[in-house]
Amino acid sequence: MKRGIFTILLLLATSLWVVADEMELNCDVEVNAQQVANANKEVFDALKDAISEYMNSTKWTDAHFAINERIQCKLFFAIKEYNDGTNQMKGELTIQSQRPVYNSSYTTTLINFKDTKIDFTYQSGEQLVFSQQEWQSSLTGLLNFYAYLIIAIDCDTFAPNGGDPYYDQAAAVVRMAQSTGESGWKAFEDNKNRSAVLSAYTDKATAPIRTLLYDYHRQGLDQMVVSVDKGRNTITKTLDNLKKIYDVQPMSVALSMFRDAKLDELINVYSKANTSEKQQVYDLLSEIYPTELERLKKIKEETY
Repeated sequence: MKRGIFTILLLLATSLWVVADEMELNCDVEVNAQQVANANKEVFDALKDAISEYMNSTKWTDAHFAINERIQCKLFFAIKEYNDGTNQMKGELTIQSQRPVYNSSYTTTLINFKDTKIDFTYQSGEQLVFSQQEWQSSLTGLLNFYAYLIIAIDCDTFAPNGGDPYYDQAAAVVRMAQSTGESGWKAFEDNKNRSAVLSAYTDKATAPIRTLLYDYHRQGLDQMVVSVDKGRNTITKTLDNLKKIYDVQPMSVALSMFRDAKLDELINVYSKANTSEKQQVYDLLSEIYPTELERLKKIKEETY
């Protein structure tokens, strides 16, 4: 009898491990409500726990992810307004994700983006329900969109257009959100809302950003462990994709998202480059990011 119970428990433990083994995200969640006067701390603690559970226990795709393959990401909520009568919260959300570089201990930032207009309701103890077919709430819609975006961009760095199915899922979320009339999702509402972010990675005019994602990471950073010069040379060539985007859509959020994720890293990448290569990259980036000249000058600095 005891042996039978032990076997059942072992099978349950194994099945739970398999489920955990297949999840895509390892998401750290923070909720900061310091700007809300006399706020009930418990509701924000509950919000943090609910979002963390939702992001890390939802099976977002049909792909199989080993535990060490889960995408490292972070959601930082800065709540600026809270109505305890309606449970409505407004504020900002910073989304970050990282990817390991092949055969090294280095991790590279893929997303470092701030959504400045989040608006949702949440009641302490509320269960967040996942659905691909139906709009459940403003909060789950927000989480679904960024989960699929994180996965899509990560997959783009490992295979050409590898994120296609997940951009499609993000697009489905946007369509459902637009049918509700909620702000933050409307096409042409502004050039940095969720609709604009999705378009930056799916529209033909800005499609070079996805070529850049693959070449920069898989053919560039991942190859630097074998040959620093070869990997860096690939990155130099693929940065021309930024110019292609700039020439057709100079205000594209794709450009600002690349800047916020990669500018500091590029300074390090070119620290050992020759003078000619440093100047080439500086000239390219300074045209696209004229407000970042002080930072970009570091690319040209000689290191010894």
